[in-house]
Amino acid sequence: MTPAARIQAAIEILDAIAAAAREGGAPADAIFAEAMRARRYAGSKDRRAIRAHVYDAIRVVRSPPASGRAAMLALVDTQPELAELFDGSSYGPAPIAADEPRGEAGLAAQALIDLFDPLVGEDEGAAMLARAPLDLRANRIRATVADLAALFPEGEAIEGAPDGWRLPPETAAVQHPAYAEGQFEVQDAASQYASAVLGAAPGHAIVDLCAGGGGKTLAIASLTGNDADILACDTNRARLQQLPPRAERAGATRIETRLLNPGQEPAMLADWQGKATHVFVDAPCSGSGTWRRSPELRWRLTPARLERHLADQAKLIDIGADLVAPGGKLLYAVCSIITREGRAQVDDFLNRHPGWTADAGYLPDGIGRTAGHGFLFTPGRDGCDGFFLARLTAPC
Repeated sequence: MTPAARIQAAIEILDAIAAAAREGGAPADAIFAEAMRARRYAGSKDRRAIRAHVYDAIRVVRSPPASGRAAMLALVDTQPELAELFDGSSYGPAPIAADEPRGEAGLAAQALIDLFDPLVGEDEGAAMLARAPLDLRANRIRATVADLAALFPEGEAIEGAPDGWRLPPETAAVQHPAYAEGQFEVQDAASQYASAVLGAAPGHAIVDLCAGGGGKTLAIASLTGNDADILACDTNRARLQQLPPRAERAGATRIETRLLNPGQEPAMLADWQGKATHVFVDAPCSGSGTWRRSPELRWRLTPARLERHLADQAKLIDIGADLVAPGGKLLYAVCSIITREGRAQVDDFLNRHPGWTADAGYLPDGIGRTAGHGFLFTPGRDGCDGFFLARLTAPC
């Protein structure tokens, strides 16, 4: 493909991503993958270049653009050398007209920025959209972080994450044979911190209520030395089905998966009522802390979608609380920097559940900042995804 044809392909993909963002359609990665399948003639260099154009444009434009071309023209304003590729050639985009509309540049729509936790300063915007590093977590069942250092000497340790090893963005670590052998998982440092501060240990009975594909479930299995009973639940069959093969690769043999029907969670978890020593509620959320990895999420969040997330979070934290044994722990977490999903959600929970208390002092020094009854991580300050967590103790 010519450089101009790559620009045109990026414009067409951006059209589809913007439409999906407005309509609640497929995520950007899935749209990009499908677009590349339809362009089998594109070589590996073409794919990398097109992907870079697409995601660079998404990072520049703060909200869904009128068109993919408008998004790409906003990128041209930051990378003027691209303008000459709008040459009107056979497979390239038409020349740029005077005063042609651009997507609006910026971090996010002001109404969305106004929702941020007050700890998120204006100086953190660049870090929230920068390309994220690749964080690995050593699986203690199979390896140590020293093993990762030997496998990937270009990396570095992650402060406060004893099993963490950080690599440059887009490193192809999962293609290494050690990944297939279960020696490590790809996991952002924020998720590693959360898994660790749950406080689970050998012999405990643990519920991961929103397990998804099982990244934190596997981290808990690693931290407990494969010597704790773990129930991993989710309502998404496709995501939960990813966990058993991952657990087998990791050597985590004490994980049970349970698919839950929405609205029937309490009945389907009756056998665990009041019996779990630890419950992890990594609730569905806006994903506002993960814009480094999925910048199009800024385009997707609407007031109605946020309200649905808030209702789900309140429901799930209440369900999780009912599973905790007297004196046990519940960890509530969201990959969000929005006040209502973080500190306000925990305030509401504590008001609904007299006798529950919020723990303090469980994070490594220098990691996270106190946010109400919990802690907030941000990319600019902590070098990890934006994340809120709070550890709560049930009354005895």
